[in-house]
Amino acid sequence: MKHSRRHFLCSMANLAVAGVALSLAPSAFAAKPGSRSLTFANTHTGEKLHIVYANGNQYVPGALKTLNRFLRDHYTGQIGRMDPKLFDLLYKLKLTLGSNEPFEIVSGYRCPATNTKLRRKGGGGVAKRSLHMEGKALDLRLADVSLADLRDAAKDSRKGGVGFYPKDGFVHVDTGVVRSW
Repeated sequence: MKHSRRHFLCSMANLAVAGVALSLAPSAFAAKPGSRSLTFANTHTGEKLHIVYANGNQYVPGALKTLNRFLRDHYTGQIGRMDPKLFDLLYKLKLTLGSNEPFEIVSGYRCPATNTKLRRKGGGGVAKRSLHMEGKALDLRLADVSLADLRDAAKDSRKGGVGFYPKDGFVHVDTGVVRSW
């Protein structure tokens, strides 16, 4: 295949247009009425993510897949399937608390082997049937909100379980039965 200067310039122009389109896509997508977005920072992997996860009553399948990967077991890399209701809870918390900071994820999905390993360490707070193993729990914090305020807002939402771990610097939220500890 012969490559000409013209072909090269056309290819570069197409790449530039594609790059502009990709850089505008998230903001255009986020601007849709009824879209819901969240921002995360993973305290273990250093990864950051801003994503529109739902439009109106519909979850965005590609976004859920991205979130499953982002919230993977950071010990093993195993990817679980996260409950989208968790994202609705976080979205509500973000609005209630008026936070502009990302949710700092301390723990997302946890595979059974990791859960067993953590239980054996005896650090406490690791349930035998943890909802982390079902993708229904997150341990997190917000840099601009006190843990007590985050806990109280999560409890007030009555969307699931809420655990308070001030010594470890996080709040546990899940989509299980409404309870707190």
